[in-house]
This record gives sequence, structure tokens and C-alpha cells, in this order.
Amino acid sequence: MAFLLSLTKNNKQATKRNRYSVLSSFYNFSINNALPALMNPCNTAVIKKIFKRPQTIQWQIIDKETIDEIIFRTMNIRNRIMLELMARGGMRIGEVLNLKPADIQERTLAVQNPKSGRVGETVYVPRKLLLRLNDYVRANNYNSSERIFPISYVAAWSMVKKAGKLVDIELRPHDLRRHAATYASRSGTPIEIVSKVILRHADLSTTQKYLGKVNDSEAIRWIETLYG
Repeated sequence: MAFLLSLTKNNKQATKRNRYSVLSSFYNFSINNALPALMNPCNTAVIKKIFKRPQTIQWQIIDKETIDEIIFRTMNIRNRIMLELMARGGMRIGEVLNLKPADIQERTLAVQNPKSGRVGETVYVPRKLLLRLNDYVRANNYNSSERIFPISYVAAWSMVKKAGKLVDIELRPHDLRRHAATYASRSGTPIEIVSKVILRHADLSTTQKYLGKVNDSEAIRWIETLYG
């Protein structure tokens, strides 16, 4: 237990559970292949309770009409573009804040030092949004190495929260990225495109956690659209 606690100090519960599972699997492998008399020290009730699997979070899924209204009612051009990059391009808030004019390509955006650890990633956004972003950069006379949105993470979070209040909802930056994935999926986009292109996930199982459950009214609407 002391080893596991030191190994997982300050980690989230999911990470704690993952490291516990790896260690437990190591002991099981050893027992099954070489040391049948060994007892797995991870199998105590106390350790299992401390490193139990975290509860699955049911994320809030916001419909397209609500997102459109939020963006439409956001008058500040900078804020509006930032919201659109997250909601239409599936970008993380940190990726938006780190964007520079040099990252703007003809039809895409380049993400430098992405969360995945890869050298770089490509973000696909609607052409009309890319044009507005280019206009904004030119209007503010940014050079190629300057941040397009030179505000802090806290300020960006606050901006998103205030945007949600325009339509009386609790809005977080990741809700916009999650909307981009869910809207694409519900519109018939193959899961591989949602995962690899919009969210840029390495694993499809990670993407599936983003996609919200279908409620009754939505299910009825889809059935009526297909067969009504």
C-alpha cells in the first residue's frame, strides 16, 4: 500500500486505478507462471477500496441550436472566434490560446506540442471560420510568432462561462469540444473521423466517452427522421 500511495500521489482516481491494475496484473502473471505459492498483495479489501474504479461521469451534451445561439449572441469578435474554434473545430482551450498566425494553413490549423505528445497535429475547421480568423489576425496586425488570443487560461475559462450565461446554462470549455464530437457523430459522421480528425484521439474508446447518451426525445426524433 505504501508503494502504491507514493506511486499515485496527487494523481486522479482513474490514474490511481490504472497503476493499481498494472501492479496487480504483474503479481498475477508471476503467480500463474513462476510463483504459485505467492499471494497477490493487491487483493486486500482496503487496497481495493482505495484504488477502486472511478464512477463514470455523464457529461452534459449541448444541442446545436443552443451552441448556435451562444455564438450568435456573443458580440465580442475575439470571444466569438474562440468559441467557434472549440465548438466547430473540437479544439481544446489550451490549443486555442496557443494559436499563432504561423499555425494558420490554407484549409487547416496546425497545433504545436499537442497533448498527445506528438510533434504536431492538424485541426480541420470550416472555411468561413478560417476566413474570419485570418481577418481578425490582419485587423490586429499580429506577427507570425505572436499569440492570436493573448489572454490567460483563467480569463478564457471565465469568458466561456459568461457565454453560457447568455442562454442560462453552465458552460465549460470542454463542453464545446464535446459538442463538436457529438454533433458530428449524430449527423452521421463515421466514428473514425470523429475520433481521428475532430478529437484527434489515439484510441476509439476515449472518443466513445465523449459522446453523450441518447435521450428519449432524441431517439424518437431520429426514428421519425429515418422511417416517419
